[in-house]
Amino acid sequence: MHGMTCIVTGANTGIGYETALGLAHLGARVILVCRTPEKGKDACIRIAKASGNPEIHVVSADLSSQKEVRKAAQTILSRWSRIDVLLNNAGTWLSKQTLTEDGIEMQFAVNHLTPFLLTHLLMPGLKAAPEGRVLVVGSDSHFQTKMHFGNLNLDRKYHGLRAYAQSKLANCLFIYELDRKLKAAGITNVTANCIQPGLVKTDIGIKHTASIHALAWKIRRSGGVSPAEGAETSIYLASSEEVIGKSGLYWDKCAPKKSSKRSYKEDDARRLWEESEALCGIRDDEKIL
Repeated sequence: MHGMTCIVTGANTGIGYETALGLAHLGARVILVCRTPEKGKDACIRIAKASGNPEIHVVSADLSSQKEVRKAAQTILSRWSRIDVLLNNAGTWLSKQTLTEDGIEMQFAVNHLTPFLLTHLLMPGLKAAPEGRVLVVGSDSHFQTKMHFGNLNLDRKYHGLRAYAQSKLANCLFIYELDRKLKAAGITNVTANCIQPGLVKTDIGIKHTASIHALAWKIRRSGGVSPAEGAETSIYLASSEEVIGKSGLYWDKCAPKKSSKRSYKEDDARRLWEESEALCGIRDDEKIL
C-alpha cells in the first residue's frame, strides 16, 4: 500500500488501532482521526514504532460534533488531496439517552451521521484516487431493529441497545444507498462496503454505560475475539486487490453475507439519506448526486 492514503476514525484504541497498525505495516500513509490530541499522538508514536512506518499522522476531532467533523475534513483535504481509503470505524454505546451539541441522539450521531457527513466531505479526495474505498464498521445487532423514522432520537422509548442497533441498521442502509448513488452518478472508481467485525473484546460497552450494563458487556465480551482479529476484515477490504470493484456488500470474516431484510428496503434508505442530509446540513455543492 505504499503511496496510498488511508483514514481511520477512532484509531487510538481497539479495532481502529489494530486496523491502523495493520495498514501501517502494509506501507500505507495512515491518518488517525482521534478524539483528543494526546491519545492520537500516543497512538501515532506506537504505530510508527511498531510498523517502522513514519507516515502516520493525527487529526483530532470530537466526532459527535458536526462542526469538528467539518473542520477535520477540511484539514485532511488541505494536506492530502487523494484519499484511497476512508474507514469509518469510530463508534459509541451509551446506556442513557444523550444528545450532541447538534441536538441529535449520540449513538445515531457518532455511529451513522459522522460516517455520512465525513464521506460527503471527503468524496473529492476519494474520487481523486484510482480506486477509492468507503468502509463503515457495522454490526449484526442491526438485525434486531427497524428505523424509527419520526423519532430517530428515540424520545420516550430510549434504550441503549435499541439506539445502537438502529445506528447499525443505518450503516447498512447508508452504504447500500451510497453504492446506488455512486453508480447512478457514473462514479466507477469509488466503492462502498459495510463490515461486521464480530464480537470483539473492546471497551465500547464500558465507557459510557450504567454499572449493570458494563458488567453484562464484560461477561459477554469474554467470549469474543481480540481487537486484532476483529480488524482483519477491515484491513482486508482496505488493502486487498481481490475486492476491487466489489461494492454495496456486507462483509463478515473477509467474505460478503446477507444483512437483515430491513437493510435492503430502498424506500427506507432513500428516506434515511434525505433526513441525514437535512440533519447534517449538506449543501448542494457537497451532495454526491
